[in-house]
Amino acid sequence: MKPMADANTGINIFIAGDSTAANYAETRSPMAGWGQMLGSLFEPSVSVRNEARNGRSSKSFIEEGHIRRIEEAIGEGDYLLVQFGHNDQKPDEERHTEPDSTYKDYLRQYIGLARSKGAHPVLLTSVERRKFNGAGELVATHGRYPDAVRELAAEQHVPLLDALNGTQEAYRRMGPEASKSWFVWLAPGEHPNYPEGVQDNTHFNRTGALAAAKLIAALIKQSGIPLADKLASVSVSE
Repeated sequence: MKPMADANTGINIFIAGDSTAANYAETRSPMAGWGQMLGSLFEPSVSVRNEARNGRSSKSFIEEGHIRRIEEAIGEGDYLLVQFGHNDQKPDEERHTEPDSTYKDYLRQYIGLARSKGAHPVLLTSVERRKFNGAGELVATHGRYPDAVRELAAEQHVPLLDALNGTQEAYRRMGPEASKSWFVWLAPGEHPNYPEGVQDNTHFNRTGALAAAKLIAALIKQSGIPLADKLASVSVSE
């Protein structure tokens, strides 16, 4: 991770999210999150502070105090990217939110925090899971949660990066077999970190994490927010 940008010369991007965005140690390789890769797509004056945590929802990230690390460090002109939804669907009381009520309520807290610090909130829909039916058609897995994010972004006049739509398009383009190349799909004995093998349709490998980060960078560019001017002069399209 690059060091924090100087308050007088640079911009800090903070990420609040779940395991699909999180950083991973080498002991979990080749698993990686898109937030782990995002910093490489920006100019050196931009620093990414990835606070995404495995297993957290919009609710538990706040209730467990993870948001305090952002609150203590974020400042004027910085950006807060917020992507939840995967774990808000879970039934347990610690994480579950309802898309048309409590999910939006918690997301408003992130928006309010950023604005209270003079920073810019940006909402993301969830990256999609890889799930195809027997006919080879991609199956949406996030229910009403993505629409709730879209509605809240419009209501609060917050930029929206529709990562769900972007990843769905990518998976459809690749199809059921080729799309495995973005995820942690390993045969027994193929990798020392997963000796028994794994078939994970939620978490990216390094290839998929970088591709998702490039997709999100492309969405930032398309959004026209000032942060887009800080993207490095590299291709952000997959």
